[in-house]
Amino acid sequence: MVMATVQTTAAASPAVPGVLTPESVNDAGLTTPVKAGDKGAAVLRAQILLDRARFSPGEIDGAYGSNLHRAIAGFQASHGLEVSGNMDAPTWTALDSDSAPALISVTLSAEDVAGPFRSLPSGMPAQAKLDALGYVSSLEALGERFHASPTLLRQLNPGKDFGRAGEQLMVPGVQATSPMAAVAKVVVDKSDSTVSLLDEAGRVVAQYPASTGSEHDPLPLGDWKIKGVGKHPVFHYNPKLFWDAKAKDAKATLAAGPNNPVGVVWIDLSKDHYGIHGTPEPSKIGKTQSHGCIRMTNWSAQEVSEAVKPGMIATLQE
Repeated sequence: MVMATVQTTAAASPAVPGVLTPESVNDAGLTTPVKAGDKGAAVLRAQILLDRARFSPGEIDGAYGSNLHRAIAGFQASHGLEVSGNMDAPTWTALDSDSAPALISVTLSAEDVAGPFRSLPSGMPAQAKLDALGYVSSLEALGERFHASPTLLRQLNPGKDFGRAGEQLMVPGVQATSPMAAVAKVVVDKSDSTVSLLDEAGRVVAQYPASTGSEHDPLPLGDWKIKGVGKHPVFHYNPKLFWDAKAKDAKATLAAGPNNPVGVVWIDLSKDHYGIHGTPEPSKIGKTQSHGCIRMTNWSAQEVSEAVKPGMIATLQE
């Protein structure tokens, strides 16, 4: 738990594109076009504001990638803007209605750095021997809390000790500024690797990147029902269900934790063995394949789990 949060203020002078300082990233006048291949302050500002608008760019890293493209395009479509996947002037105007600082200051508490933190062995049989699959470091835990890559947190906080209580850090301000609209349906789209939440009128009110199956384990297309939500699930490993399992592997049960193979939440679907869930590897979401289920970052899966209800339809489409 963060002991204190202090919001930063916008810079009095123009920001310098590409420089990741609180002054540059929090500058509401920073409306530089953002397109494929770009990095820096404008990209980071766009990622944070989109995250708060519930059009998630996945792991926030200050670089334009495929997940940011999807987030921008989804936001543009939802707001009646020209869909390009690039940050243009109308898109900045719509996003900048959120005037809260993009980067904020936090002070680490004793609880934040207490752990326990420990390295994890590779392979499910070895991980099944552990009594918990928690974070490997306070830096990893902070990355999940603020939806950011550890590399970005280091870049924003040169020379800072992420394991010291009392340390002040600059982090993305990812707390949403408005409540989630009522959700009526979930749509998982294989074509753009997204999970979308729709209201009664069919408008997309939230969109998240996802990994949606593979050639070996294709996404089960069709309409399925959400059966329920399991928080902090254990994972029952059955090698017969995994095409890439090792011949010597046996059934195993892996303890709960953010580094569990299904992350911190499991949203059960009416299709046997299939669900929407978290992952211990947020940087790979939307960029690698899955074993048929719908994988999201832990924070996105948690947000979806709080918006859905048993009996709600989840449409899985190409």
